[in-house]
Amino acid sequence: MSTAEPLLKPAAEPSLESLTGLWRRSLILWPDGRRDETSWVNWLQGPGLYLDLRQPESRPDFSHAASLSDLAPGDLDWLARQEGFAGELIYEDGWFEWRRDIDFQPEAIYSDRGRLRVENGVMVEQGADIPYIEHWHREPVEARPAWAMRLGDRETGQKAALIRLGPLFMYARDRAVVPPPHLHLCDCVAGAATLDEARALVDCEISQGAVTRAGWIVQRSTLPFREGKPLAPALGHTTLATADTDADGKATARHWEIAGLRGTPDFDAAPNEELP
Repeated sequence: MSTAEPLLKPAAEPSLESLTGLWRRSLILWPDGRRDETSWVNWLQGPGLYLDLRQPESRPDFSHAASLSDLAPGDLDWLARQEGFAGELIYEDGWFEWRRDIDFQPEAIYSDRGRLRVENGVMVEQGADIPYIEHWHREPVEARPAWAMRLGDRETGQKAALIRLGPLFMYARDRAVVPPPHLHLCDCVAGAATLDEARALVDCEISQGAVTRAGWIVQRSTLPFREGKPLAPALGHTTLATADTDADGKATARHWEIAGLRGTPDFDAAPNEELP
């Protein structure tokens, strides 16, 4: 081998602990040859729990929509093509499994399970039930504070999750209705009896944002009218409150019971964390 040729590092399997961080996807390759290199995909891995947001390119202008009730049928069609999920990442017998407590799309037939290996700075994921290939790249994010919460609403049965890693957070809140399983959300929305029922089907929030001196500000979301708004998490003894808006755009709050906690919650911005 010529000394001018680069040395290839052998593939290495990551540990659960080493995966903590923010990962950006650059490629998914399906068995039938389809590939996607343009969707915006971020996976935030916290202590045990993870959140994942996936949005296709060519996002429409949603500036007209200040609330759920402002979403038109054409808006719903694009929103229903998004993906995102939250739950716990586990490792067993050489396989990583992303167990889903919350899923923007209806319940899938197959599990989300695969093998991971790191090759020359790229983490390669290969699916188990469907042999897809994904390429992931670690993004530079401060590792502390790092904590994650499972949340639940006893009255509605809805679940939520919150992860903080340094100046970054991701938050997921399930919809109040359960879509039919094993379908694509686009089909569910198209088959809804009324516009309000169609809107309820996309009312699942998966958001990414920044912890700043101005507050916890949502920067990207499955619900575009949430962007630029504060999450404003407020910790109680066994509860967490989060800011939200109702279907008509009125500011409201959600009150969650803390169902699980990994790490020590810290809601303050670091002194060097800038305003958005």
